[in-house]
Amino acid sequence: MSIIPILAVIVQFAPLVGFAVALFWGKRMGEPRASFVPVAMMGVSALASIPLLAGVLSGHGGLFTVEWINSGAISINIGYMLDNYSAVMTATVAIVAFLIHLYSIGYMHGDPRFGRFFAYLNLFAFSMLGLVTASNFMQLFIFWELVGLCSYLLIGFWYEKKSASDAGIKAFITTRTGDVGFMLGIFLLFALTGSMDYDKIFHAVEGGAIGPTLITAAALLLFCGAIGKSAQIPLQVWLPDAMEGPTPVSALIHAATMVCAGVYMIARVFPIFEAAPTALFVVAIVGGTTALLAATIALVQIDIKRVLAYSTVSQLGYMILALGVGNPVAAFFHLVTHAFFKSLLFLGSGSMIHGTGTQDIREMGGLAPKMKTTTWTFVVGALALAGVPPLAGFFSKDEILGSVSDYGHWWLIVCGFLTALLTAFYMFRAIYISYAGKPRTAGAEHAHESPPVMTIPLIVLAVFSVTAGWIFFVPGGFGAFSGLSVFLHHEHGINVGAMGASVILALSGIFIATIIYLWKWVDNEQLYKIFRPVAFVLERKYFFDDVYHGLLVPGFVLFSRFWGAFDLWVIDGIVNLSAFMTVLVSRFEGWFDLAIVDGVVNLLGWITRTFGAGFRKLQTGYVQEYIIILGVGAVAVILAALAIL
Repeated sequence: MSIIPILAVIVQFAPLVGFAVALFWGKRMGEPRASFVPVAMMGVSALASIPLLAGVLSGHGGLFTVEWINSGAISINIGYMLDNYSAVMTATVAIVAFLIHLYSIGYMHGDPRFGRFFAYLNLFAFSMLGLVTASNFMQLFIFWELVGLCSYLLIGFWYEKKSASDAGIKAFITTRTGDVGFMLGIFLLFALTGSMDYDKIFHAVEGGAIGPTLITAAALLLFCGAIGKSAQIPLQVWLPDAMEGPTPVSALIHAATMVCAGVYMIARVFPIFEAAPTALFVVAIVGGTTALLAATIALVQIDIKRVLAYSTVSQLGYMILALGVGNPVAAFFHLVTHAFFKSLLFLGSGSMIHGTGTQDIREMGGLAPKMKTTTWTFVVGALALAGVPPLAGFFSKDEILGSVSDYGHWWLIVCGFLTALLTAFYMFRAIYISYAGKPRTAGAEHAHESPPVMTIPLIVLAVFSVTAGWIFFVPGGFGAFSGLSVFLHHEHGINVGAMGASVILALSGIFIATIIYLWKWVDNEQLYKIFRPVAFVLERKYFFDDVYHGLLVPGFVLFSRFWGAFDLWVIDGIVNLSAFMTVLVSRFEGWFDLAIVDGVVNLLGWITRTFGAGFRKLQTGYVQEYIIILGVGAVAVILAALAIL
């Protein structure tokens, strides 16, 4: 038996063991012992993912399934699809999740639900690992929904805060909205092909068994799920509010789990989208527009975690854009590199919050000399995010921009390249306000570096943020994925123009932020006054939340109240009337049974009893009396006969 599926089982189920231990015994163990097993199990998963990745890349992967459901015409398997996509994603999720688990030991110190937090983290990792290795849509959907449940539990982990509980509910409902379309897409594909298995559906699509209209409908419905999970327009509103959860949760959601699911799903089932060019164009438009709009909103954010949240929405838009222009490898590569530098940035922001006691960048300042490790690792993450060579983000982002340039649609080109400029600007705006200058509050004045259990993961992630892109220069490199090639093996070669423009724009964004927020050549407050109308629109997040809360939410509330009243007065009225009639009929039947049926029976009994009592007096038992009665009766009979004659 191949060791590859055994490694896959270890990678996925080790966190589930940690979840069970922390859930049932975490409170009894107390801090920090409640974290030992969950962190150790996540470490086992991360270690096992490395030989799993090596084995799959060396050609020992494949489809490993067993029969799960067999009911006549329906047959569904369960197991693992272990190819280059799933193996790389598994290793990325496991390694990043382990570092976040380790970091959480320090960050969650003193929390009264310390053990429960680690239980939820382990369940989150288990769910995402199950999602990326699933071999069919049924298995994918189960873990897809489990990931959504975990996000609800962790975003609203500090449920005593109304804002946190509301954010958890908002995330759950918003993503479920997209999941309705996702589920309908799965049902449609099952109805068309009779199977849930990826390979069978791909074979049917490639064989032309599904018409263009139906395959386009199926692809768009599946994309609805990605819009929800990966926070694309118009369902992007939940992700910034998810910052109400603990910072390690934000890192895990934004880097390696929840929001990655939508991008990964499209890359995983890309043959379906490839057969639907119209759907791909819609995907590209949504991705490009989301990337630009989220980047502009990030320009005015003052909460460090919300800056990073809108950055995530924007970068996910990049990935969706790459998928839409037909380059799933570039999207997937950016998904992997983004996992490292975005988790680094979120954990770095957590270190800032831990050291200063605030998330507002205006209440920081002067952190660089006080938090040296956090500072330089955060800057590395920002440079990687901005796409500055030779860091990881440069390679993956520029491959996306090259693909967009080759695609040639003007709006997508504008979105892609303008987003590159804005990304560099808003990240270094946050850096200069937070780390440069003098402390602005007592919290910043007394800021301190985080403990090693928090800074070591920062250093490791910084190394990955620098080196993860260099895989392009390994012979065969990333081009091994699904037989596609990138950069050195790209079928169109390197797009030097797109690469050069991207680097110039990134450096320009950094320079503009420098002259405004570091050198202060431009008065920031005066600049804000000049662009106040634009800033107002950005601060209101293009009014998406206002529209939802002003129109959609009241509309849904009114709709639900109508159906609530309908249920109360009509449905319940019919049920209650039926119950009343049932009671009335039963009471009549009870009276009829008691008065009529029992009356007749009782009357017959009384008659029988009365006559029986009379006749009983004749039964004396004396023979002489019987002879006398017999004689009298005989005489009476004779007399009656004579009288008749």
